[in-house]
Amino acid sequence: MEQRISIVTLGVKNLAVSRRFYVDGLGWKPVYEDKEIIFFQTGGMVFALFLRDKLAEDFSGESRHVRTRPHGTRLQCSHQERSGPVDEARWGRRRNGLKSAAQATWGGYSGYFADPDGFAWEVAWNPNWRMTPDGSIHIPAPNKKSS
Repeated sequence: MEQRISIVTLGVKNLAVSRRFYVDGLGWKPVYEDKEIIFFQTGGMVFALFLRDKLAEDFSGESRHVRTRPHGTRLQCSHQERSGPVDEARWGRRRNGLKSAAQATWGGYSGYFADPDGFAWEVAWNPNWRMTPDGSIHIPAPNKKSS
């Protein structure tokens, strides 16, 4: 695995409150958002706010609150692969697997493992995101609908 963090995700209780803090308070501009997650382009990395329960569900495959998970965390780091699908043999068996790599609902591949202290790491591949040679991720601007 390349020595790189692609995304830092915070599991938040209330997405609207967190959005107000980052957007209205800090002046950040989302590059993508829906009712569960917001992505911000932060240089070559991505910063995300994800509803805490949905984050727990995403890495565990179960609908539980993050604090109830044995490897629970409110912070998740992600390593984006350069090509897909995610090769679980490269990382999953060598680490504490939380969720086997599989095709994700958003069109790419994703799996999770935990470090020795229980911090969740996602290894993913998103076919819609561009990765530069230095490993920086760039989320494309959403298509504007004409009125």
